[in-house]
Amino acid sequence: MDVKKISDNVYEVARTGKMNVPVRIYASEALLKDMQKDRCIGQMVNVSQLPGIQKYSLVLPDAHLGYGFCIGGVAGFDRKEGGIISPGGVGYDISCSVRLLRTNLKCSDVEGKEEKIAHSLFNAIPSGVGKGTKVKISAEDLKEIMELGSKWAVKKGYGKKEDYEFCEEEGQMKDADAFFVSEKAIARGVNQLGSIGSGNHFLELQYVDEIFDAKVAKVFGLEKDQLVVMIHCGSRGFGHQIASDYIRKMEDEYGSANLPDRQLISAPIDSALGKAYYKAMCAGANFAFCNKQILTHLVRESMGKYFPDFEADVVYDVCHNIAKFEEHTIEGKKKDICVHRKGATRSFGPGHKEIPKKYQKVGQPVLIPGSMGSSSYVLVGTKEAESLSFSSTAHGAGRVMSRHEAMKTLNKRNVEKNLKDKNVVVEAGSMKGLIEEAPEVYKDVEDVVRVSDELGIGKIVARMKPVLVVKG
Repeated sequence: MDVKKISDNVYEVARTGKMNVPVRIYASEALLKDMQKDRCIGQMVNVSQLPGIQKYSLVLPDAHLGYGFCIGGVAGFDRKEGGIISPGGVGYDISCSVRLLRTNLKCSDVEGKEEKIAHSLFNAIPSGVGKGTKVKISAEDLKEIMELGSKWAVKKGYGKKEDYEFCEEEGQMKDADAFFVSEKAIARGVNQLGSIGSGNHFLELQYVDEIFDAKVAKVFGLEKDQLVVMIHCGSRGFGHQIASDYIRKMEDEYGSANLPDRQLISAPIDSALGKAYYKAMCAGANFAFCNKQILTHLVRESMGKYFPDFEADVVYDVCHNIAKFEEHTIEGKKKDICVHRKGATRSFGPGHKEIPKKYQKVGQPVLIPGSMGSSSYVLVGTKEAESLSFSSTAHGAGRVMSRHEAMKTLNKRNVEKNLKDKNVVVEAGSMKGLIEEAPEVYKDVEDVVRVSDELGIGKIVARMKPVLVVKG
């Protein structure tokens, strides 16, 4: 594969053979070398061959191998040109996403209490493989959650209106339809609301270590040494089952004989099956929104035991694994594009109608978590991102080591020592999960956000450092 450097942080695989568009890669030299260790660029070459794809098949700075699309991959499809919608371009964990809460505490307020608070949060919030919820719901409740998202939780007393007002889509994908979700998915989801799950999902108390853009940070309500809470989770087994159901249905109806990779199984956007998947995917996203809203409530309850006047307000809640219909200008023409963001964050700039009024003058908050032992960042979206990346940027540090490799090469003692040396308290459900998500398995998040900032697809606002982490 011939990867050509176009300019600083910009590389390209030219359109050849069956490719409909070039592959555009945003990376530093070091990040590009990491990408070339797996097949992530090749995956997006395959994506470039799909019908109706527009402009570029995009590889973002945190890219690594995924299912169908690479994680850190973006592609937009035009329905009028035979465009498709693909579960592999969304991911199994539909709307795997991040929420950031700003609090009325300083970092110094929790000094000496870190282990007790971590233990309390771990007990309050179910985490780990198969772990269920403390919020009991029925199948009928779940069907309502599919329609209402975060608004269901607020209606039931698990939060306030301002919580969902500062979520992507206001915490509710309005095209969701429970009719298109299987009973099997409902059976899996009914016991998982209000839980983190496993893998790279976490709840983390952080403090604002440095402000890079004081004006934007003020709009976001962030200040130096402030304690914040970052929640990373998704739609759990519910979303996974929706993806599995529709991958099977699309295989049955369309097959994969004409695809460069069977993991890119898809359906035309306007086909009956394409529309059904989109409505079911929206239902999965609404479950994820509601899930983080319940977790927000549990955090407030748990922290309130230590700090009676504790307050936590939503800065923003952003999707990572999602397909959205958005208006984008392609070759001078405005088009309705189905943008697939797989391990990628939306990055709308100032004035965009889909971001909260409070943020209209500066742009959308972009949340990029690091690893347990590294910094996380708040960026702000830009107008430039629309032309460069379908208004998208990275969603995290990105892996450089598989979970299998981590288990083979790392050991408990070294991982624990590394975190202790960084003054990070960790409460984890399993040692396996801790090793698989050790800081060593991730890319340099500083490099990832630097590339985003230099390209202008997301500008750095603030850096946070971890105080304590709760993992499955």
